[in-house]
Amino acid sequence: MTGVQTCALPIYLTLEVENSIAVLTINRPKALNALNSETLTELNQVLTEIEANDDIKVVILTGAGEKAFVAGADISEMVNFSAAEGRAFGMRASEPFFKLMNMRQVTIAAVNGFALGGGCEISMACDIRIASENALFGQPECGLGIIPGFGGTQRLARLVGMGRAKEMIFACTNIDAAEAYRIGLVNKVVPQEELMATAKKMASKIARNASYAVAVAKAAINNGYDMDIKNAVEYEANLFGMTCSTHDKTEGMTAFLEKRKEKNFTDF
Repeated sequence: MTGVQTCALPIYLTLEVENSIAVLTINRPKALNALNSETLTELNQVLTEIEANDDIKVVILTGAGEKAFVAGADISEMVNFSAAEGRAFGMRASEPFFKLMNMRQVTIAAVNGFALGGGCEISMACDIRIASENALFGQPECGLGIIPGFGGTQRLARLVGMGRAKEMIFACTNIDAAEAYRIGLVNKVVPQEELMATAKKMASKIARNASYAVAVAKAAINNGYDMDIKNAVEYEANLFGMTCSTHDKTEGMTAFLEKRKEKNFTDF
Protein backbone atom coordinates (compact mmCIF):
# COMPACT_ATOMS: atom_id res chain seq x y z
CA MET A 1 0.00 0.00 0.00
CA THR A 2 1.51 3.33 -1.03
CA GLY A 3 0.66 6.85 -0.03
CA VAL A 4 -1.11 7.94 3.13
CA GLN A 5 -4.69 7.02 3.99
CA THR A 6 -6.27 8.86 6.88
CA CYS A 7 -9.58 7.65 8.29
CA ALA A 8 -11.76 9.43 10.80
CA LEU A 9 -13.20 6.67 12.95
CA PRO A 10 -16.20 6.93 15.23
CA ILE A 11 -15.53 9.47 17.96
CA TYR A 12 -12.48 8.19 19.82
CA LEU A 13 -9.96 6.73 17.34
CA THR A 14 -8.03 7.86 14.30
CA LEU A 15 -6.22 5.60 11.85
CA GLU A 16 -3.50 6.47 9.38
CA VAL A 17 -1.99 3.86 7.05
CA GLU A 18 1.19 4.40 5.07
CA ASN A 19 3.43 1.83 3.39
CA SER A 20 1.98 -1.16 5.26
CA ILE A 21 2.20 0.54 8.69
CA ALA A 22 -0.95 1.57 10.55
CA VAL A 23 -0.83 4.28 13.22
CA LEU A 24 -3.86 3.86 15.48
CA THR A 25 -4.40 6.76 17.87
CA ILE A 26 -6.68 6.82 20.90
CA ASN A 27 -8.08 10.32 20.59
CA ARG A 28 -9.59 11.54 23.87
CA PRO A 29 -6.93 14.09 24.90
CA LYS A 30 -9.28 16.08 27.16
CA ALA A 31 -9.85 12.87 29.15
CA LEU A 32 -6.14 11.96 28.88
CA ASN A 33 -7.23 9.20 26.46
CA ALA A 34 -8.94 7.24 29.24
CA LEU A 35 -10.60 4.02 28.12
CA ASN A 36 -14.38 3.92 28.35
CA SER A 37 -16.79 1.31 26.98
CA GLU A 38 -17.25 3.14 23.69
CA THR A 39 -13.52 3.42 23.09
CA LEU A 40 -12.99 -0.27 23.83
CA THR A 41 -15.79 -1.24 21.44
CA GLU A 42 -14.37 0.95 18.68
CA LEU A 43 -10.88 -0.41 19.31
CA ASN A 44 -12.12 -3.97 18.96
CA GLN A 45 -13.91 -3.16 15.70
CA VAL A 46 -10.94 -1.35 14.16
CA LEU A 47 -8.45 -4.06 15.14
CA THR A 48 -10.73 -6.67 13.59
CA GLU A 49 -10.67 -4.71 10.32
CA ILE A 50 -6.90 -4.24 10.48
CA GLU A 51 -6.29 -7.93 11.11
CA ALA A 52 -8.19 -8.81 7.93
CA ASN A 53 -6.17 -6.33 5.84
CA ASP A 54 -3.27 -8.04 4.03
CA ASP A 55 -1.73 -4.66 3.24
CA ILE A 56 -1.07 -3.80 6.89
CA LYS A 57 1.96 -5.52 8.43
CA VAL A 58 2.59 -3.50 11.60
CA VAL A 59 0.33 -1.50 13.91
CA ILE A 60 1.60 1.38 16.05
CA LEU A 61 -0.74 2.23 18.93
CA THR A 62 -0.42 5.65 20.56
CA GLY A 63 -2.38 8.34 22.36
CA ALA A 64 -3.32 11.83 21.20
CA GLY A 65 -1.57 14.81 22.77
CA GLU A 66 1.67 15.11 24.72
CA LYS A 67 0.40 14.41 28.25
CA ALA A 68 -0.91 10.86 28.02
CA PHE A 69 -0.69 7.62 26.13
CA VAL A 70 -3.67 6.29 28.06
CA ALA A 71 -4.15 7.59 31.61
CA GLY A 72 -6.27 4.58 32.61
CA ALA A 73 -9.83 3.37 32.45
CA ASP A 74 -12.55 6.00 32.77
CA ILE A 75 -13.24 6.28 36.53
CA SER A 76 -16.35 8.38 35.91
CA GLU A 77 -17.86 5.35 34.18
CA MET A 78 -16.65 2.82 36.75
CA VAL A 79 -17.62 4.62 39.96
CA ASN A 80 -21.10 3.07 40.17
CA PHE A 81 -20.29 -0.36 38.74
CA SER A 82 -21.84 -3.42 40.33
CA ALA A 83 -19.81 -6.64 40.50
CA ALA A 84 -21.44 -7.89 37.29
CA GLU A 85 -20.82 -4.59 35.49
CA GLY A 86 -17.19 -4.56 36.60
CA ARG A 87 -16.64 -8.06 35.27
CA ALA A 88 -18.33 -7.17 31.98
CA PHE A 89 -16.10 -4.09 31.63
CA GLY A 90 -12.98 -6.20 32.14
CA MET A 91 -14.15 -8.75 29.60
CA ARG A 92 -15.01 -5.98 27.13
CA ALA A 93 -11.39 -4.82 27.34
CA SER A 94 -10.02 -8.33 26.98
CA GLU A 95 -11.27 -8.63 23.38
CA PRO A 96 -9.20 -5.80 21.82
CA PHE A 97 -6.31 -6.47 24.19
CA PHE A 98 -6.09 -10.09 23.06
CA LYS A 99 -6.32 -8.91 19.46
CA LEU A 100 -3.28 -6.69 20.02
CA MET A 101 -1.49 -9.65 21.58
CA ASN A 102 -2.44 -12.34 19.07
CA MET A 103 -3.22 -10.69 15.73
CA ARG A 104 -0.90 -11.64 12.87
CA GLN A 105 0.35 -8.06 12.56
CA VAL A 106 3.10 -6.92 14.91
CA THR A 107 1.84 -4.35 17.42
CA ILE A 108 4.02 -1.56 18.83
CA ALA A 109 2.93 0.71 21.68
CA ALA A 110 4.40 4.21 21.28
CA VAL A 111 3.96 5.41 24.86
CA ASN A 112 3.88 9.17 25.33
CA GLY A 113 3.21 10.46 28.85
CA PHE A 114 0.92 8.70 31.31
CA ALA A 115 0.46 4.94 30.91
CA LEU A 116 -1.42 4.21 34.10
CA GLY A 117 -3.90 1.45 34.93
CA GLY A 118 -5.54 0.49 31.66
CA GLY A 119 -2.86 2.46 29.82
CA CYS A 120 -0.08 0.32 31.24
CA GLU A 121 -2.21 -2.75 30.57
CA ILE A 122 -2.93 -1.95 26.93
CA SER A 123 0.76 -1.24 26.31
CA MET A 124 1.61 -4.67 27.76
CA ALA A 125 -0.83 -6.31 25.34
CA CYS A 126 1.33 -5.06 22.46
CA ASP A 127 4.33 -6.99 21.17
CA ILE A 128 6.82 -4.15 21.65
CA ARG A 129 6.81 -1.00 23.79
CA ILE A 130 8.74 2.18 22.96
CA ALA A 131 8.51 4.93 25.58
CA SER A 132 9.21 8.64 25.44
CA GLU A 133 11.38 10.03 28.22
CA ASN A 134 8.30 11.59 29.86
CA ALA A 135 6.37 8.30 30.04
CA LEU A 136 5.08 7.15 33.41
CA PHE A 137 3.90 3.59 34.06
CA GLY A 138 1.86 2.25 36.95
CA GLN A 139 -1.05 0.20 38.23
CA PRO A 140 -2.81 2.48 40.78
CA GLU A 141 -5.98 0.41 41.17
CA CYS A 142 -5.45 -0.79 44.76
CA GLY A 143 -5.44 2.86 45.80
CA LEU A 144 -8.95 3.10 44.37
CA GLY A 145 -10.25 0.04 46.19
CA ILE A 146 -10.09 -2.28 43.17
CA ILE A 147 -7.48 -4.39 41.37
CA PRO A 148 -6.19 -4.19 37.79
CA GLY A 149 -9.00 -5.48 35.60
CA PHE A 150 -7.55 -5.37 32.08
CA GLY A 151 -4.89 -8.07 32.50
CA GLY A 152 -2.44 -6.14 34.68
CA THR A 153 -1.99 -8.80 37.36
CA GLN A 154 -1.12 -11.33 34.66
CA ARG A 155 0.84 -9.51 31.96
CA LEU A 156 2.94 -7.37 34.31
CA ALA A 157 4.22 -10.41 36.21
CA ARG A 158 5.06 -12.14 32.94
CA LEU A 159 7.04 -9.15 31.69
CA VAL A 160 8.93 -7.97 34.78
CA GLY A 161 8.68 -10.89 37.21
CA MET A 162 6.30 -11.59 40.04
CA GLY A 163 8.19 -9.67 42.73
CA ARG A 164 8.37 -6.37 40.83
CA ALA A 165 4.78 -6.76 39.63
CA LYS A 166 3.56 -7.26 43.20
CA GLU A 167 5.46 -4.19 44.39
CA MET A 168 4.04 -1.99 41.65
CA ILE A 169 0.48 -3.24 42.17
CA PHE A 170 0.40 -3.48 45.98
CA ALA A 171 2.17 -0.17 46.63
CA CYS A 172 0.66 1.64 43.61
CA THR A 173 4.22 2.56 42.63
CA ASN A 174 4.58 4.53 39.41
CA ILE A 175 7.85 4.21 37.50
CA ASP A 176 9.43 6.48 34.91
CA ALA A 177 10.61 5.41 31.48
CA ALA A 178 14.20 4.78 32.57
CA GLU A 179 13.09 2.40 35.32
CA ALA A 180 10.60 0.73 32.97
CA TYR A 181 13.49 0.05 30.60
CA ARG A 182 15.74 -1.20 33.39
CA ILE A 183 13.22 -3.82 34.53
CA GLY A 184 12.27 -4.89 31.01
CA LEU A 185 8.82 -3.33 30.78
CA VAL A 186 9.77 -1.34 27.68
CA ASN A 187 12.12 -2.10 24.79
CA LYS A 188 13.45 1.38 24.18
CA VAL A 189 13.34 4.93 25.59
CA VAL A 190 13.70 7.98 23.34
CA PRO A 191 13.16 11.75 23.57
CA GLN A 192 9.50 12.65 23.19
CA GLU A 193 10.05 14.41 19.87
CA GLU A 194 11.62 11.24 18.45
CA LEU A 195 8.98 8.78 19.65
CA MET A 196 6.88 8.34 16.52
CA ALA A 197 9.87 8.44 14.17
CA THR A 198 11.54 5.70 16.23
CA ALA A 199 8.38 3.59 16.27
CA LYS A 200 7.94 3.97 12.51
CA LYS A 201 11.60 3.10 11.90
CA MET A 202 11.23 -0.11 13.89
CA ALA A 203 7.93 -0.87 12.15
CA SER A 204 9.60 -0.43 8.75
CA LYS A 205 12.41 -2.83 9.69
CA ILE A 206 9.82 -5.44 10.69
CA ALA A 207 7.63 -4.84 7.62
CA ARG A 208 10.58 -5.43 5.27
CA ASN A 209 10.89 -9.03 6.46
CA ALA A 210 8.68 -11.96 5.45
CA SER A 211 5.34 -11.09 7.02
CA TYR A 212 4.05 -14.65 7.18
CA ALA A 213 7.24 -15.79 8.90
CA VAL A 214 7.00 -12.91 11.39
CA ALA A 215 3.37 -13.80 12.12
CA VAL A 216 4.26 -17.46 12.67
CA ALA A 217 7.20 -16.50 14.90
CA LYS A 218 4.82 -14.33 16.95
CA ALA A 219 2.45 -17.28 17.37
CA ALA A 220 5.35 -19.54 18.33
CA ILE A 221 6.50 -17.16 21.06
CA ASN A 222 3.03 -16.40 22.41
CA ASN A 223 1.67 -19.94 22.39
CA GLY A 224 4.88 -21.68 23.39
CA TYR A 225 5.52 -19.41 26.38
CA ASP A 226 3.20 -21.30 28.72
CA MET A 227 4.09 -24.77 27.44
CA ASP A 228 6.73 -27.00 28.96
CA ILE A 229 9.97 -26.69 27.01
CA LYS A 230 9.71 -30.09 25.29
CA ASN A 231 6.24 -29.44 23.88
CA ALA A 232 7.15 -25.85 23.05
CA VAL A 233 10.18 -26.89 21.00
CA GLU A 234 8.10 -29.52 19.19
CA TYR A 235 5.47 -26.83 18.48
CA GLU A 236 8.20 -24.61 17.08
CA ALA A 237 9.45 -27.44 14.87
CA ASN A 238 5.96 -27.92 13.45
CA LEU A 239 5.70 -24.22 12.63
CA PHE A 240 9.23 -24.18 11.21
CA GLY A 241 8.16 -26.98 8.88
CA MET A 242 5.17 -24.95 7.75
CA THR A 243 7.37 -21.99 6.83
CA CYS A 244 9.66 -24.26 4.81
CA SER A 245 6.85 -24.87 2.30
CA THR A 246 6.22 -21.19 1.47
CA HIS A 247 7.07 -18.93 -1.44
CA ASP A 248 8.79 -16.56 0.96
CA LYS A 249 11.20 -19.26 2.14
CA THR A 250 12.20 -20.01 -1.45
CA GLU A 251 12.53 -16.31 -2.23
CA GLY A 252 14.48 -15.45 0.90
CA MET A 253 16.97 -18.29 0.63
CA THR A 254 17.43 -17.84 -3.12
CA ALA A 255 18.12 -14.14 -2.59
CA PHE A 256 20.68 -15.03 0.09
CA LEU A 257 22.48 -17.52 -2.15
CA GLU A 258 22.41 -15.08 -5.06
CA LYS A 259 23.68 -12.28 -2.77
CA ARG A 260 20.62 -10.30 -3.82
CA LYS A 261 19.41 -7.59 -1.40
CA GLU A 262 15.97 -7.11 -2.93
CA LYS A 263 13.43 -9.75 -1.89
CA ASN A 264 9.92 -10.21 -3.18
CA PHE A 265 8.08 -11.53 -0.12
CA THR A 266 4.38 -12.11 -0.85
CA ASP A 267 3.02 -14.52 1.78
CA PHE A 268 0.87 -13.26 4.66
